[in-house]
Amino acid sequence: MTKMGSAFVAATLMLLSAGAPALAVDGKTVFESDCAGCHQGGGAPAIGDRDAWASRLDAGMETLYANAIDGVGGMPAKGGNADLSDDAVRAAVDYIVEESR
Repeated sequence: MTKMGSAFVAATLMLLSAGAPALAVDGKTVFESDCAGCHQGGGAPAIGDRDAWASRLDAGMETLYANAIDGVGGMPAKGGNADLSDDAVRAAVDYIVEESR
């Protein structure tokens, strides 16, 4: 790593350890990389299908978040990507909901 690169890493770690706010997670990006395979014609409720999402939306956002994080029915926890943070999953759920209302 270059001297400049290591300085950047050190500064970033210092900010994070000091409680600096984390960078926002892009729900669309998470959806496209980790959710689209199933939620675009892969057997799961399709993004944008208002009828398929109506009863799920009625359950509330906390239930949708919990189901996506912990898994439900045939969907594995975090869509099968254990490396996703809970915040990344929530961002993907937010994106799906916005596109499916």
